[in-house]
Amino acid sequence: MHAAPRPGRPRPAPALELLVHGVGGATPHDMLDDPRTVRVTGDGTAGIHRRADDADAEERADGHPAQPVPEAYCWSNLTSGNGARALWLILLPFMIANLAYWMRPAAPRAHPAQRLYSVLVRLIALSLTVLLVAAACEVALDLVAWQCAGAAGCARNTSWLAFLAADGDGWWSTPGRRLVVASLLPVLLTALLWGLSRRTWSAYESAPPPPLAPAAARVPAVEDRPPLSLPGFWYGRRLVGRLRAAHTSAGLLTVASAVQFAVAGYDRRLGGWPEDAGRLLAAATALCWCLTVFVVVHRGRSEEHPDDRSDRAATQALPWAAVGLLALTAVHAAWDRPGWTSTEHLPGTAFFAVCAVVQGLLIAALAAVALLLHRRAPAGHRSVLHGLGGAAVALLACALGGVLSGGVAQRVAEWLAPASSEGAGAGLIAGPPVVLTWQAAVIPLLVVAVALFALVSAARVWRARRRLIPEVMTGYPEEDPEREVPSRTERIAGTVARASLTDSAPALVGSVAVLTLLLGAGAVLGAVLSGLPPGQAAGGAPGPLPALGQLAQGIGSWLMGALVIVLITTGRRAYRDAGARRTIGILWDVGTFWPRAAHPFAPPCYAERAVPDLSWRISSWTELTGGRLVLSGHSQGSVLAAAAVWQLDPVTRNRVALLTYGSPLERLYGRWFPACFGPTALRALHREVDCWRNLWRATDPIGGPVRVPGGGGPDVDCGPLKDPLQYGRSLRHPLHAPILGHGDYQLDPAFGAERRDLLVRLTERDDRVVPTQPAGPRLPSGNDRLPSGNDVGEVSAAPVPAPADATDSQGAIDTTGGRGGPVSADPADPPRTAG
Repeated sequence: MHAAPRPGRPRPAPALELLVHGVGGATPHDMLDDPRTVRVTGDGTAGIHRRADDADAEERADGHPAQPVPEAYCWSNLTSGNGARALWLILLPFMIANLAYWMRPAAPRAHPAQRLYSVLVRLIALSLTVLLVAAACEVALDLVAWQCAGAAGCARNTSWLAFLAADGDGWWSTPGRRLVVASLLPVLLTALLWGLSRRTWSAYESAPPPPLAPAAARVPAVEDRPPLSLPGFWYGRRLVGRLRAAHTSAGLLTVASAVQFAVAGYDRRLGGWPEDAGRLLAAATALCWCLTVFVVVHRGRSEEHPDDRSDRAATQALPWAAVGLLALTAVHAAWDRPGWTSTEHLPGTAFFAVCAVVQGLLIAALAAVALLLHRRAPAGHRSVLHGLGGAAVALLACALGGVLSGGVAQRVAEWLAPASSEGAGAGLIAGPPVVLTWQAAVIPLLVVAVALFALVSAARVWRARRRLIPEVMTGYPEEDPEREVPSRTERIAGTVARASLTDSAPALVGSVAVLTLLLGAGAVLGAVLSGLPPGQAAGGAPGPLPALGQLAQGIGSWLMGALVIVLITTGRRAYRDAGARRTIGILWDVGTFWPRAAHPFAPPCYAERAVPDLSWRISSWTELTGGRLVLSGHSQGSVLAAAAVWQLDPVTRNRVALLTYGSPLERLYGRWFPACFGPTALRALHREVDCWRNLWRATDPIGGPVRVPGGGGPDVDCGPLKDPLQYGRSLRHPLHAPILGHGDYQLDPAFGAERRDLLVRLTERDDRVVPTQPAGPRLPSGNDRLPSGNDVGEVSAAPVPAPADATDSQGAIDTTGGRGGPVSADPADPPRTAG
């Protein structure tokens, strides 16, 4: 039975630690180090959990005045909980293109080139949708309906094509009707993408942010605020709806255009009303294409405020217009045309070369705009590739889209040909377009370049390890140098050296992008000039060039197909294996953090659910209890934590401290996404949350310092922490301590010391008290409505005295010696493990 507080004596305000896990996810039991946990709010996809003993902590009279109540926000099922989400792997180019949108340099938001950058990325994303649907048309319309069904030997031995066979004299045997039947595949693919985007749009892009308190009316102008602090940043419902309609229309128009182009060649020879009808359809299709492009480039994101308006003309009329044009095209193509036969390639397959050229021009323009923005960026930004990271990533997205398109076409062609002859089926069908074969031939060169880069990186790690070996023991001054174990020293030095490889990623991406650009341009040029596959085009060349051309073509074709097969089998494995599903989810944790601002068919942005979840929880808990809150984020969870803090009003933010560890805020996000996480944005975050500490290790390949000065108070960064915590064996530690790397930061005594120090700093800043009440405040549930802003500040809290053993953060970690040493652990504050 809990004792009631003495009458008239102020009750200390409660303290809460809200834990947010990182990459790969974690269970509530692991995060809270307790097998008995309860979900206090949320659902099975994302929810907040507590220990069963702490479920009513705020209502108990004894409370937890000196130690925060731990809560865990588990969001892993937003990215890796459902096995079906692993199938988003086949849409990897869309996700990469969406990342390019957010990699813009940190130029002023009002710069005219900002809008041009956004438009160019959205056009590149639109070209990827068209490329995917065109690849489906290549397989269904060209390889199956036009080539295989039109060749007697191929159709005769493919039973499922018998009703389309040209020599079968059936109603479906004419080329136009075969194309109409085959067009169902790309149409169904477009409908599937539309359905996936709409379903995830309802689940992710529809979570509104919490309302701002009127007491926080004085906020900086939009131009002076970090992008992630804008109220509409995590509410992209309107833009995604517009882009979804435009990309759906583009997919349907791609199918209609492919059928119209094939029919137009024969109608020009035939003349009469079919030719006139075809011209009218082509003109209507061109007009619909113009409207689609206009919808893509006309309006961007509305970040200044949550925009929940709907553009019915774009979201409904445009797709239905494309559906109507496709239906009319199907009727026109199915009309009887005596004497029409299919030979070699389907007319219009030169589109793949044209698409590659158009994508190259768009990327070149994007690179020029990025350089212009980079020159206007503030000094001190460590943007990757001098601001060209977005252009390089967009180039890789287009290259990957081409590889997947060519790989599918190559595998289908090789599957159809052997099944349609008595052993020599290579000549039965013409196969995929020549440009796809040339693109396959350059892939081995790209693989060799990546392998060389890996060898150079391995040599750098070896040299760095040798350089670090003499420095390992200096981080453990308490150890006797005579008891050094060479193998353990080498292992520690090797871990630090391998962790530094993360900083080499920009060089790898830049090198691969440049080589991809050169090889891709050479492939398109070779295909256009020769009109033959590489092996045949090099037939008259001297020496071993013809053999090398055939070898590159064969290996490249195999590699293109292998990539497609690997992605599909990996997705299928994720259905059955939870471990594989979590591994795949790690990729999405990083790639799908950003809103779908460029491509609506990209995997959904989980942060548009997670960030409002966290900001709602923080706002409601602090307002209902008047307590202090430490937001504790690990790895990707630290990025979510920072994004949630940015969304808080100043009144709420004044009661929140931020503790990040293993954080990629500056090391990855600050360099790759400087406009949102560059030094300017992180310094602004520290001005708004002055109670912020960041723990990091030299052995961590993901986390690192945030490089934000203290501004008169303690520095934000605390590290590098010792890892391992003890070098050798001792009476207290008879076994070697593990090298923790990116995980288990809570095991370091510095974690508890820094958390206590943050709570003390919050207490010293707040001298308000909570009047004694018969019962504590009710724990907010998922059905609670956030109280109005007029009530903010009516609840007060009493200062909580600092624990007797609370140490200063600078005393907790010695940062002057290069590696620092942790303070002793507090027995009353045992470390907890979190994923």
